[in-house]
This record gives sequence, structure tokens and C-alpha cells, in this order.
Amino acid sequence: MKTLKLIVGLLGIYLLPALASGQEYTSPPNVILIVSDDHGKDALGAYGNSVVKTPALDHLAAEGVKYTNAYCTSASCAASRSVILTGMYGHATGSYGHTHDYHHFSTYDSVRSLPVILRDHGYRTARVGKYHLAPEQVYDFDVVLDADERSTVEMAEQSKEIIEGEAPFFLYFCPGDPHRGSPFKPEKWDDPNSFGNRPEGYPGVEPIAYQPERVKVPDFLPDTKIVREELAEYYKSVSRMDQGIGKLMEYLEQSGKKQQTIVIYISDNGIAFPGAKTTLYQAGIQLPCIVYAPGVSKKETTSRSPISWVDLCPTILDLVGISVEEDQFHGRSFKQTISDPQKYIEKSVYASHTFHEITMYYPMRSVIEGDMKLIWNIAYQLPYPFASDLWWSSSWQEAERGSQMTFGPRLRDKYIHRDEFELYDLSTDPLELNNLVDKVGYHEILKQLKNNIKTFQSQTRDPWMIMWDHGTAIQGSGVGL
Repeated sequence: MKTLKLIVGLLGIYLLPALASGQEYTSPPNVILIVSDDHGKDALGAYGNSVVKTPALDHLAAEGVKYTNAYCTSASCAASRSVILTGMYGHATGSYGHTHDYHHFSTYDSVRSLPVILRDHGYRTARVGKYHLAPEQVYDFDVVLDADERSTVEMAEQSKEIIEGEAPFFLYFCPGDPHRGSPFKPEKWDDPNSFGNRPEGYPGVEPIAYQPERVKVPDFLPDTKIVREELAEYYKSVSRMDQGIGKLMEYLEQSGKKQQTIVIYISDNGIAFPGAKTTLYQAGIQLPCIVYAPGVSKKETTSRSPISWVDLCPTILDLVGISVEEDQFHGRSFKQTISDPQKYIEKSVYASHTFHEITMYYPMRSVIEGDMKLIWNIAYQLPYPFASDLWWSSSWQEAERGSQMTFGPRLRDKYIHRDEFELYDLSTDPLELNNLVDKVGYHEILKQLKNNIKTFQSQTRDPWMIMWDHGTAIQGSGVGL
């Protein structure tokens, strides 16, 4: 039976045209999905940073499509990764927060993930690096490669066997960079975090050091010596990761399979600094996305069309010619913007965050319609919780210990104590500082965006929809919406 399924799956792919140009793949296309850890658009040459060295990713962008309006759905590692591999929002699959250690959130057993679907259609599936998903039977891979997730060169070397194999392959390549390094609490409060960098370096990597005075400080962060020192370590981690990705692409080229392989680069969430990671602000959820799809994507093109990580699973299946049911995923394929990057698809972008760590309960839902963005802080009565790596960062401790009024351009108290609703016009207020909720002339757009969130919650069976009518006075009944 398994053999019959394999043959049928392969025939289905062979017979379906995969290229927008009218050509067909001579065999099922391979797929490499690269998901980095806490990498924002702020530290990538292809996205305008002339200081950080990222030649491999810049070259990938020059060969494919670069998205400038791409979003994760939750700026938290595990929650975001569950969406990437299922095409469904975390609140609908039980993936509310971190899976590891005592947090123990887990996706429902009934969910079918991308590697399982691809395996059913004849693909050999493999993963290497950061996993951060549960349970294993939902996110099951044929092969688990053993490599240090901080050493992308080693990860690339371990991936050679998959690249050089005969079967069409799906490689889930997940560096642990540029996440903050452990321990998160430094011996001296003002020591910069290592971001995984270490004095002895990593095999096959040429360390690139950055001078703090030369880094580009993102607009949402304070421009201080301490912040710059941390950004210099962050850049070093990004460049180390880039070298491993370069090695991976080198092996792909040597195998002769580059023209038969789709390569996608994304990050799970934004940079690990307060104001980005774990928030639904732009710095936390608007991320890099580069798609190289031979015969489909055109070289060195940019798409402004909004896309979301919930769209990745159906897009990959569409690119390889696997048909899906219309309601199988919450996301929709954006393949047409890969073949025609000038095509702009009007799309509402939704985000859904509930937990990061188990002690960080702070459910938020948001929608972006054009330039207008609404964030609903469902538990706004609570102080905004900090992830341990962000709280102990010297960047935040500088503001905390100095009792500073602001953190970057934002009032520190406004970061911790938030309004129930935050309404922003991103065209005039990209840093999301001027809440328009009570401003004259915004009543109708506020009403419309609230209704959009309600509809989104209803369509995706969000348990937190109950909070519209009952606030904190009633608990869910567990009988469904």
C-alpha cells in the first residue's frame, strides 16, 4: 500500500506543470526551507544594511524574489514554527507557546504538517538544527541530522547526504542563530550577550567582528553604547549563520540540483531586543523572506505584496504541484507573486500571540489592512511580560536600572502598560507611537478592524473570541464556538 501511495504521489507531481513559464520540472522539485532564529530585516544586506556582511543571503535574493511586506503570525519561536509547518494559526492547533522544558505546549495530534504531506507524495524529508516543535508524530521527518544548531557550516556538511540522495527531498534547515546566547543573565549586568559567538569560534567559519560605533541602530531602539555593543554581537552571529548558508548553497550547486531546487529563507520572528521579539509591533513580525524558485521566480526582483507565514505551507505545496483542499489551511498560496513580483494581492494580515514562555500570558490579536493596523491586547490589565533573554539583556537593564522614561522613542511605561486597543497608521507612524483609538475621524476604521478581528477569530476557531462579550468574568465552556 505504501509503495502504491508513493507511485501515485510521484505521478501526480510529474504530470502537473510547475513552472510559470510553461516548462515542467523533469522530476519533482526539491525544497529547502531555511528558518533562522530571531533575525530581523534590520541586519541583512539585501534589505538595505550596508554594514552587516551577508553575501550568501544577498546572492540568494539576487537570484530570486525578496518580499518587503512579509509577516510571521506570532513573534515567538515555537508558536511561529508551528504555523510555518502547518499553515494554521497557533490558537487553532494548541500551539500557544514554547514546547520545550516546563512550558510544554503541543500541537493537536490530528494536525497534518508539511513534512508529513510531502512524505506522502514521495519526498524524503529531513531536518537539521533547531526543532522546537511537538509532538514528534505531527512534525515527523524521515531523517534527523545531528549538528550544532549554532554551527551552520556543520549543519550544511551534515545536509550533503540529503542533497546528494536520489529521491526528491525536503530539507528543513534551522540555524539557532542569531538568537541570544545562554546564559541570558550576564555576570556583569552591562556585558553584551554573546548571541552564540564564542572565543574559539566554530569549524569552517571565518569570524567577522563589528565595531559598535559602526552598526546601524534600528529606529525602535535607544542609540546607546550598550545597545551598540549588543548589536555588534548580533551582527557577528548573523554573519556566521550566513557563511553556513553559503556552504549549503555551494553543496547544492556541486550536486547539480540547484536548478531543480526551491530555496526559501525566512526568520521565525524579529530581533531579540525589547520592542521586537514577543510583540506584535512591526519590528517583531515584519521579517525577511527570500524565495528562489528556478523557472518560477525572476532574478533580483522585489515584491511588495503582503504575505504571511501561514501562507508558506500551501505555497510550497503549490510550487511542487501538490493540490490541496480549499479549506485545508488558514493561509493561501502566494505562488503568483513569485512568478510575477509586480502583482500586488490585496490581503489582510493577521497575527495571533498568546504565550511565549508559560509564565508570559499576554494574548494579543492584530490585523493590518493596507496602512492601518489594530492590536487588541486582550489582557491589557496585566503588565506586559518579559522573556527571560530580553529582561536580562544589558540593553533593557540599562533603561531599567536608570529608571529611564523612554526606551528608544517609546515611553517605557507605555511598553509595559498597554492600552486595550492600539490603532496605528503605518504610512505616517511606522514606529507605532501615536495611538489613534481616541482620535477624531478614526471611529469607523476602528469599528471595521475590530469586526475583521472578530471574523478572523470565528473562522479560525479562536478560543479567545469569548473575551469580546465577557471580558475576564467568564471561563470558556470547552464546548466549541
